[in-house]
Amino acid sequence: MEINLPDVVQEVTAVFQRYERALNENDVDVLNELFWNNSLTLRYGIAEMLYGHEAITAFRSGIAPGTGARRLQNTVITTFGQNYATANTEYIRPGSSTIGRQSHSWVRFPEGWRIAAAHVSRMDNPAK
Repeated sequence: MEINLPDVVQEVTAVFQRYERALNENDVDVLNELFWNNSLTLRYGIAEMLYGHEAITAFRSGIAPGTGARRLQNTVITTFGQNYATANTEYIRPGSSTIGRQSHSWVRFPEGWRIAAAHVSRMDNPAK
């Protein structure tokens, strides 16, 4: 298996950045599109455990827009072959004293790259 093929890293980076833009703009249609439309998709959030695309879209439609663009740091995208990747990042929201952590498992399907599993958590900022 080839790790971090440059063209695949570029593709996943682009779709990861599209996700981030949609998240910051509360573009629910794009966010829903980028999760694999399947009952096996999951998203573990700060205070929720969502199983299946339907639960994820219902959750997303009930969220108010964020408090401004979050700042990403320590983003690591790793690709495995042509069709699987992980994207992990830390983020800080304006005015927050916590660090958020986000992990995605991306899979290339015929319709494009989709998130099959996601996990979001927070921790106190050790630098504060």
